[in-house]
Amino acid sequence: MIGKVRNTPAALLTAVLAGALLGIPQISFASGATGAAAQESPAAGDAAGRLNKSQFKDVKVAVENGIATLTGTVSLYEYKADAGKRVLKAKGVTAVRNMIEVAGPSIADKELENKLREKLMYDRVGWGNQFNAITVTVENGAATLGGHARTDVDKDSAIALVATDPGVKDVVSDIEVDPVSIMDDQTRMAVLRAVYGYPSLSKYALDPAKPIRIAVQNGNVELYGLVDTQADKEIAYMRANGVPGIFSVKNYLQVANQPAEAQK
Repeated sequence: MIGKVRNTPAALLTAVLAGALLGIPQISFASGATGAAAQESPAAGDAAGRLNKSQFKDVKVAVENGIATLTGTVSLYEYKADAGKRVLKAKGVTAVRNMIEVAGPSIADKELENKLREKLMYDRVGWGNQFNAITVTVENGAATLGGHARTDVDKDSAIALVATDPGVKDVVSDIEVDPVSIMDDQTRMAVLRAVYGYPSLSKYALDPAKPIRIAVQNGNVELYGLVDTQADKEIAYMRANGVPGIFSVKNYLQVANQPAEAQK
């Protein structure tokens, strides 16, 4: 026969404490260890996953209200631009604030500008680069591209060439793509034949990187490049201006070893 449990104050206190403890919800310490991961939004997780490449190892991404903010460093401007494009494709990301810094080598602006200009001169050789007149200036490591491109492909090629050059911290594109027009294409070829067909100007066709460049927009012709003499500049203008069907010719040709002259 089991003896009665004495209903002492101590026993009652023990019973009350035991009941109270049983009523408290159990805490999982394992879930507490992964609390930070659990708070990460699906958009942030997707965005981070898209940057799982060695070139982005020093890049961080945070997403708030659909806006992704990128911070950290990369070695080339191309990587900075690519990171922004990748994150913008993440689910739930509607905009990107790209604050990544390009930590490549520091090169003097003039030195970098001259290097980029030379590279652009040879870009798209064999693909009608004499119809591209793309300019570049550099300030505080930021390269600004301007002038005219024959096609979107030519424009994109120039931007990619500059973006992959060590020392470029930022790229701004103000390149204008000439209008798509069969008539303009015919004008380009007619001006090309008229200019290079003249004996004293034919030498400018020998070096594919240093031609007399011809841009055409809706029948209006612009000449760019560097020529040896003032006479060559004037002859090129007269030859282009003599092509039937064009509306105007602007002569931006520069003469070697002379300051830039006003357009005609």
